[in-house]
Amino acid sequence: MVDEGLQYDRMVECALRGVVRQALDVAAQKGLPGAHHFYVTFRTRAPGVVIPEFLLTQYPEEMTIVLQHKFRGLIVDKDGFSVTLSFGGRPAVMVVPFAALAAFVDPSARFGLQFDAAPEAAPVDQTAPPANVERLDGQASTSGPRNVAGDGAKDEQPVPAGGAEVVTLDQFRKK
Repeated sequence: MVDEGLQYDRMVECALRGVVRQALDVAAQKGLPGAHHFYVTFRTRAPGVVIPEFLLTQYPEEMTIVLQHKFRGLIVDKDGFSVTLSFGGRPAVMVVPFAALAAFVDPSARFGLQFDAAPEAAPVDQTAPPANVERLDGQASTSGPRNVAGDGAKDEQPVPAGGAEVVTLDQFRKK
């Protein structure tokens, strides 16, 4: 029998997912304060994720959504969240378990988190940036391909490289 001891990396990851839950809960209860907005990246095929087939076809592995101005019905519970966004004028209800999260960024606070795959999920390469921006107004980003949808603001710029501090679990692991 192998003694795995205390799995601090999993404890830290769970606590950091709790930060995302709390931030989304504030947004659901009170709206987004000031200039805050969220980029939420999740694995589209993770257990419990529910998105329309047309989005799953377009984003078969990962998708980044932006929660800023044009989202409805944000509901947060202990396991995940649901939200309604519009893609090319088509409303889409999305259900995302916190275990499916790959990254969370609030550019206005220069805050970001990157997550390992959920313990029961297979590892996923998270080093590649998201690809292909899609906005509610149908306009593509001028900064190159990314995989973002959500707010529709034409002047919104993607998070600049090095613009937010991204915390990864590797910072807490023994080397």
